[in-house]
Amino acid sequence: MFQHLLVPLDGGELSERAATVSLELARKLGAAVTGFIAEPAPPLPNMATNMALYNRDAEAHKLESEAHAQAVLNRFAERAAAAGVPFKAHFTTVDAVDDAIIAAAQEHGCDLIVMVTHGRGAFGELLFGSHTKTVISRSKLPVLVLH
Repeated sequence: MFQHLLVPLDGGELSERAATVSLELARKLGAAVTGFIAEPAPPLPNMATNMALYNRDAEAHKLESEAHAQAVLNRFAERAAAAGVPFKAHFTTVDAVDDAIIAAAQEHGCDLIVMVTHGRGAFGELLFGSHTKTVISRSKLPVLVLH
């Protein structure tokens, strides 16, 4: 069946659900898990941007993103070890989170993506978008969606 699960996380409450369910599924299947965080890159500067401030803010964003990702992935790794599930962690900063999730699944040889959805509805998707919906529509792999 499935041998390697990709689990994209953002560190929120729903991510905890994805971690719990994916580890239980992986344990039952004898599969490995790759925890994945794709942080959005800082916005690009424009003509009115003070480059010194932009560079300082971009560096702060990078450090905060890395620290956040490391903390979330370390917690996931500890839970995987306790469950006896082989685990790898991967973090990246990107412009397009959806594309990064699909690329990570291919890069790490995953055969299932396990994601959560906020279930915001049509209006919420219009305002905030839906990474899950985009991954489902673009991925060639099966996607298990948790709500």
